[in-house]
Amino acid sequence: MTFGIDRLLADPALRKPLAGQRVALLAHPASVSADLTHSLDALVAAGVNVTAVFGPQHGVRGDLQDNMMESPDFTDPVHGVPCFSLYGEVRRPTGQSMHTFDVVLIDLQDLGCRIYTYVTTLLYMLEAAAQHGKAVWVLDRPNPAGRPVEGTLLRPGCESFVGAAPMVMRHGLTIGEMGRWFIRHFNLDVDYRVIEMEGWAPTVGPGFGWPTDRVWINPSPNAANVNMARAYAGTVMVEGATLSEGRGTTRPLEIFGAPDIDAKAVIAEMHRLAPHWLAGCKLRDIWFQPTFHKHVGQLCSGVHIHAEGAWYDDAAFQPWRVQALGFKAIRSLYPDYPIWRGTDFKYEYTDDVLAIDVINGGPDLRLWVDDAGAVAGDLDALALADEAAWHDEISDLLIY
Repeated sequence: MTFGIDRLLADPALRKPLAGQRVALLAHPASVSADLTHSLDALVAAGVNVTAVFGPQHGVRGDLQDNMMESPDFTDPVHGVPCFSLYGEVRRPTGQSMHTFDVVLIDLQDLGCRIYTYVTTLLYMLEAAAQHGKAVWVLDRPNPAGRPVEGTLLRPGCESFVGAAPMVMRHGLTIGEMGRWFIRHFNLDVDYRVIEMEGWAPTVGPGFGWPTDRVWINPSPNAANVNMARAYAGTVMVEGATLSEGRGTTRPLEIFGAPDIDAKAVIAEMHRLAPHWLAGCKLRDIWFQPTFHKHVGQLCSGVHIHAEGAWYDDAAFQPWRVQALGFKAIRSLYPDYPIWRGTDFKYEYTDDVLAIDVINGGPDLRLWVDDAGAVAGDLDALALADEAAWHDEISDLLIY
């Protein structure tokens, strides 16, 4: 199959509208062509007049390991163009930066999850482009989590940098398709074009969302492989918990655990409470010791979610429910366990809101976990209706 960047590089007719235009690139380390040339270098070599670069969270260079670390502006040392950070002093492009180009090419590898901030950066760039009369081209890339959708819709009033609009947690769209939804949802008047992929088959194995012949490049420092991308719509919720999500280990956001839980017991309780939610993956108890972040230097008993190999079923795997069930099992086994981080933790710069509620776009999941009488069907009752509504919402926007 062929990604959008590779089609643009290979076809002079696709690039022709860029002739005589000042072109910006919104990119990160995973913005590479099929031969692993960074898109900036490849576009310049193809004769595109690149006059500015924008970087999302973790920076153009992806050099900032931890979460919520801001990137500075700088000048690219090779091409001499300004590189503007969209996760530093500002989250939205400034008027000054918007005057450096006529067309912006967005070449971001997404993970298919509402909370992954690249989709919010896409929205902010679309809004700025509409305001300043700039054109936006998305060089489309696969959604490695594939087409399945899952989770509750973000509730009105719960918008944040990790939840820009009322979409479900696992949205099932490519970044090009997401741009189409943003434009319609927010009624944006913007010159928008998607350079489509060729041959993407998200419902076909063994790769499903991710083509197995394409090298995986971390789009953010802790997105190390396809298993993480599949599990992320669930494991990202652990950022709102006192449990470790594996930061400071070699398998971040594929695992969760803590020094004071028994992972074997947690897995057994998960199977007791809602075994039907665990289809399509394998849970394995592990030990790990984070070298930084939560529980640094402490031996943790943990759960590794394997959405890979013979256990992976693309249609059956439900990462959001799997992680919700992990929380529920801990609450069942340890009723007084302090699962949730408090309001003193300013998640993505929010005030007086629990991080778990920011992540989920509302309190529904937390309330379900903490209600001793709530069962799996109660959370399903909330999520299934939202998932059906989201399917209907996006059905006419799918390109592939």
